[in-house]
Amino acid sequence: MDSYLLDICGASARLATPLIFAAMGGLICERSGVINIALEGMMLVGAFAAAVVTYDLSSPWLGLVAGGATGLLLAAFYGWIVLPLRANQIVAGTGINMLAYGLPPFCAKVLYDVTGSTPAIDLVHRFAYAPIVIALVLPVVLAAGLRFTRGGLWLQFAGEHPAALAAAGINVARVRWAAVLASGFFAGLGGASLSIFLSSSYSRNMTSGRGFIALAALILGKWKPVPTLVACLFFGLADAMQMRLQGIELQYLGKVPVQFIQILPYVVTIVVLAGFVGQARAPKALGK
Repeated sequence: MDSYLLDICGASARLATPLIFAAMGGLICERSGVINIALEGMMLVGAFAAAVVTYDLSSPWLGLVAGGATGLLLAAFYGWIVLPLRANQIVAGTGINMLAYGLPPFCAKVLYDVTGSTPAIDLVHRFAYAPIVIALVLPVVLAAGLRFTRGGLWLQFAGEHPAALAAAGINVARVRWAAVLASGFFAGLGGASLSIFLSSSYSRNMTSGRGFIALAALILGKWKPVPTLVACLFFGLADAMQMRLQGIELQYLGKVPVQFIQILPYVVTIVVLAGFVGQARAPKALGK
């Protein structure tokens, strides 16, 4: 029993790792007042870039950096659309996601003459556990940064009282630009942890909605780092359970179709958001 619980806990932490990175990126962005539903797309391009660099250079660390950098580049494009051009942030985020769905298959065709998965990465060139450690430490560092550093206070004021921040002589647009770029970098790390940690390559649309689940975790955690971490671990637990429940047979009903088991994390997401969020309050200037 103890070994079973340890196995479940370990699997939950592994599966929650991409969510934690993406949720922390979304938290930084939304605390600055900018909605970011483009996390899914930023994760996707990060996963592709990390797989390509790790396969070609045989270094998961370089792959991780490449994943983060690619997410940052896509975030820069998103930031240019929503900050100087003042496009609707929901529409722009949707457009970024659509772009990211098509970009990796095109690049894979150019690089490897395929439109599906990239070549498999050897086990020795993949991460064993490092992304878990980074992902678990990140929310604590972020919580301390938000509370005790000047940059953290600027970030919070940009999302709550941008006029007061501007009156203090701080450029609100610069704060929001930094937040958008950081969100892309961390979302890219989340994607990278999918392709070079949980998997052995990039596969088409491999994020499978994890960017949106990260947003759900962010809302469930009420835009606070440590509660958001707990929410990500909860969703990781749901994902781990669906893997272990596949093939289960229920009395009188027989074998449960695997498709019903696979939707468990998404059902949990909807149920939690609909019934257990409570009085979550978004930053006052979010989307304004």
